[in-house]
Amino acid sequence: MRVVLAVTGASGSILAIRLLEAMVKLDVQCELVMSTWAERTMRIETDYQLEDVRALASASYRVENLAAPISSGSYGVDAMVVCPCSMNTLAAMAHGLGDNLITRAADVTLKESRPLIVVPRETPLNTTHLKNMLLLHEAGAQIVPPMPAFYNKPETVDDVVWHIVARILDQLRIPNEFTTRWGPSSTGGRDEV
Repeated sequence: MRVVLAVTGASGSILAIRLLEAMVKLDVQCELVMSTWAERTMRIETDYQLEDVRALASASYRVENLAAPISSGSYGVDAMVVCPCSMNTLAAMAHGLGDNLITRAADVTLKESRPLIVVPRETPLNTTHLKNMLLLHEAGAQIVPPMPAFYNKPETVDDVVWHIVARILDQLRIPNEFTTRWGPSSTGGRDEV
């Protein structure tokens, strides 16, 4: 499987890093594009070096490079994930703007009827954000807000992050065991309401 991972400047860089690490563990080819603000946010939020993050991907492209392979529908990728997704990028994708490689690749993903998984990072949400999410969903995207689960009894922020990564991979139909699943093991066998 080949997946495009687009990273925008929204807070939550660790989600993208862990998703890349998961794809490496699962032998999924991941082609990476990061916005300028994604790079800055990653430097602020994490201790990871950009070169090390890029090295996790099977290919990496500059956001200004509209000639990159992922900008064409004839290039064979299976899906695209935008994680984390800023409201600016979400609005551009919802309205079909292709003014950089992220929004162009998203437009191509939708027009080719490939899965587009959008992980929006903002709170609270205003009416414009919600309308743009609805537009994207109606165009075929899956909106996967990074909402924590508590049935799996997370003990660290990393536990929460891995749960979200697992849910993103689930949307890509990639089997994984990066989190505790709902069921007897997570509920202690109890079926109380």
